[in-house]
Amino acid sequence: MRYSQNFIPTLKESPADAETPSHQYMIRAGLIRQLAAGIYSVLPLGLRVLRKIEIIIREEMNRIGGLEVFLPSIQPAELWKESGRWNIYGKELLRIRDRHDREFCYGPTHEEVITDMVRREVKSYRQLPLTFYQIQTKFRDEVRPRFGIMRGREFMMKDAYSFHADEASTRKTYEDMAQAYTRIFQRCGLEFKMVEADSGSIGGNFSHEFMVLADSGEDEIGFCDQCNYASNVELAQARPPAPDGPRPPSGKLTEVETPNQKSVEEVSRFLSVSPQQIIKTILFESDRGLVAGLARGDRQINPVKLKNLIGCDWLHPANEKTFEAHPDLPCGFVGPVGLPFKIFADEEVPLISNAVAGANKVDRHLTGVDPARDIKIERVADLRRVVEGDPCPKCGPGKMKVKRGIELGHIFILGTKYSAAMKSHFLDEKGQEHPMVMGCYGIGVGRTAAAAIEQHHDEKGICWPRPLAPFEVQIIPVKMEDEATRTAAENTYLTLTGMGVEVLLDDRNERVGVKFKDADLLGTPLQIIIGPKNLESGQVELKYRKSGKNETHPFPQVLAEIPKFLNNL
Repeated sequence: MRYSQNFIPTLKESPADAETPSHQYMIRAGLIRQLAAGIYSVLPLGLRVLRKIEIIIREEMNRIGGLEVFLPSIQPAELWKESGRWNIYGKELLRIRDRHDREFCYGPTHEEVITDMVRREVKSYRQLPLTFYQIQTKFRDEVRPRFGIMRGREFMMKDAYSFHADEASTRKTYEDMAQAYTRIFQRCGLEFKMVEADSGSIGGNFSHEFMVLADSGEDEIGFCDQCNYASNVELAQARPPAPDGPRPPSGKLTEVETPNQKSVEEVSRFLSVSPQQIIKTILFESDRGLVAGLARGDRQINPVKLKNLIGCDWLHPANEKTFEAHPDLPCGFVGPVGLPFKIFADEEVPLISNAVAGANKVDRHLTGVDPARDIKIERVADLRRVVEGDPCPKCGPGKMKVKRGIELGHIFILGTKYSAAMKSHFLDEKGQEHPMVMGCYGIGVGRTAAAAIEQHHDEKGICWPRPLAPFEVQIIPVKMEDEATRTAAENTYLTLTGMGVEVLLDDRNERVGVKFKDADLLGTPLQIIIGPKNLESGQVELKYRKSGKNETHPFPQVLAEIPKFLNNL
């Protein structure tokens, strides 16, 4: 394609609100433009990238037997009420009414719609398993959309859903999908990790995320430096503590004065004890009432682990209103002794002797606390947040590393959460009725493009992996007004296009410095620079965008070698 016939509105400066490299460069390179908060128009070059990702996704979904569908984005409220999610999903669900005052939502996901479709058509185990997928626009009314299309409100997503007669069949499709996702992200030229994950509002009992490591990522990944264990930090397991020896007996439970000493650091200094000797008590509100989580003073409670242990639908730390409603629980001095709520403790807590804890009185703490003697603990479990340097829970010598990551894909085994609620049943070989077992599998298409930029950029602009690049080759004539240069550029364009190479010819009457800067910003993997001086000696210059390497080659003989050079990128 010719630059003069394309629409590539590049910018010299990044917008003030663009925080991440992908957001900055997608705006500057003319890939996207903002319409409203978290809502973007995708321009021609940006759409070329998204279409390439879609092609890769479709090929891999079809390879494992996926059947493509296209489902309505506007969904009746009745389906969401059937599944029980209408009142649970929260404000991210954009609720609307039609002219007849009927309730609908703009779909953030399609479990209800696909389950409704299948329950109408599938009745027998002989029709199973089935896997459907679509690539479609979603909307989630994020409270704080940011990072461009990385976390927008409207976005393009590949979502797939599988239906099975039993758990074994579901696991088989889950493994097939995991392998397909691995191939997709490998083909996109990304470095990623498949990590254990929490299922969140989608539900289900088994899930993995595909995460690209990047400093701009919103999630944290815990992974071993020796083995292949990796998990979202929300779910990362902690190795059970091993006692050094018999736990020394605790002394007498004693109330002591600790004026204005609220934090672990303050209490530790004031009482001359280590943070490991303090029991941290955190109150949480949940749909099952107030609960307390206990951890060692130098640890953090992981709310996701606590929520999963309790089995509640929602859980969040207590706020000011909670403490106002419970004047007997002074903020900063809450402790587990005599606490009138269910108490859940991390595995390290029972190993502490002569512990220090809040006394549930202003400016008071307790010393000599014995967890077994003094605290009524409902359950003990792994509740702490993994930190860098913790021992790996899977192998002996490994230590955990914690890095930021961008979630590109998420796969779930849903079980019968939706099929049971919505009566999506089948008859087995004995004529008995059962709810179908389901799986759910998503990929953010736009987010994959943004993540590729996060991993592949420099101070000049984007360095696209070849499979995602809008164009594979960019031809840069140094002087378009020079007849020999113009003729060589045109012939190069026609020759490479005829060979099936995707080419952008910069035929603008612009200064060569502008062309070079725009070429680096756009990130085309290979640049062919054609100028009068090199042509006089029968040569052209090749520049490899990612490495910055420049080479001169005989012209036009080098054109036959271009596909080989591209294959080596």
